[in-house]
Amino acid sequence: MPRSLHHIALGAHDVEGVAAFYRRVFGLPEVARHHLESGGLRSIWLASGETLLMIERTEEPTRQVSGVGAGPFLLAFSVTPDERAALEHELERAAAPIEERTLHSSYVRDPEGNRVAISHYPRS
Repeated sequence: MPRSLHHIALGAHDVEGVAAFYRRVFGLPEVARHHLESGGLRSIWLASGETLLMIERTEEPTRQVSGVGAGPFLLAFSVTPDERAALEHELERAAAPIEERTLHSSYVRDPEGNRVAISHYPRS
């Protein structure tokens, strides 16, 4: 039986800022917040369909991947061809300029440099 993805986790220095980007641009609702014992924010979990996007605090240096990198290197959100232009405009307003376009996909960076796409690439 095929399994669906439970969650994808992104490390972030600014958990609130990265979560705000995905809430604002992609409409992902917040489902949970977790705090450190000291009271500081540890993570924010957002829902993307049945999959959670977990924004987790990290102190590790950021790594910016271009093209196809080793391991996870891209988050791609589904759009229809008609939605693409409007969402590109929203990304530009969110300080995420389009850095590359193909026939079916547009690519940007989130506030911490993770590569993100909006795509209507055919599934088959």
